[in-house]
Amino acid sequence: MLETELQLGEPPVVANAGVGVHGVVSRTDVFRLPELWQLHLYQYDAELDVDGTPHVIRPGRVSLIPPGVTVRYRYQGRSEHLYAHLRIVAAGPSRTVPVVQDAGPELSVLDSLLRKAVTALPRDPQRTRAEIWTALWRIAHLAPTVERPGPHPAVSTAIAYIESHLATPLTVPDVARAAGVSHNHLTRLFRAAIGDTVVGYIRSRRLDRAHHLLRASTLSISAVAASVGIPDLQAFNKACRREFGASPRALRGFDA
Repeated sequence: MLETELQLGEPPVVANAGVGVHGVVSRTDVFRLPELWQLHLYQYDAELDVDGTPHVIRPGRVSLIPPGVTVRYRYQGRSEHLYAHLRIVAAGPSRTVPVVQDAGPELSVLDSLLRKAVTALPRDPQRTRAEIWTALWRIAHLAPTVERPGPHPAVSTAIAYIESHLATPLTVPDVARAAGVSHNHLTRLFRAAIGDTVVGYIRSRRLDRAHHLLRASTLSISAVAASVGIPDLQAFNKACRREFGASPRALRGFDA
């Protein structure tokens, strides 16, 4: 499988985007874009050769081809795809991405993002950049990274549940039930993936959010405490002193 290195620390510059129709005049296209990436979302069957490496194109597959690469398409007839030609700034961490891969369950989302990008381009190019950037992030994570595997799905589900319920009472059994695993199994998974207990993670996230709200908002201290699930002001004060070495009132006055 041919792969490329992708960095998405900044939004791409979209040189062009649209709906490409091919295979009508000629059953073969051979070309390259010397300075631009090619993003295609396919709706047809065809053959694609990327710098000598053959790929099979099917509906629902997506390709991301770097600049300067020669491509050869062999169509079976009228062939329509969504495309964007991009300048991607090399910024941020690098991720290895297959040149061609199945969009899978992300297909409808990617199709919607690219169509919105195409529609917005003439009147709102910044919206187009945002839509394409989002699509690229999703494409970059279609295939699992071998070098840095993600956490167990139950951990991801548990984290999402915790993040959306920080303002309410949370117990480990509640979180485990939402994640679809047992209390003990979730505890083991959390230690392996996060290096902390579920309770420790909840406490850390609550206090991180509290610290942000104390510094960045004008919410009252009692409102901040309630919003992170620690409505008892005395307990909130103790938690802040233990975590940050200062009271909520002092934290609010500290320089960044």
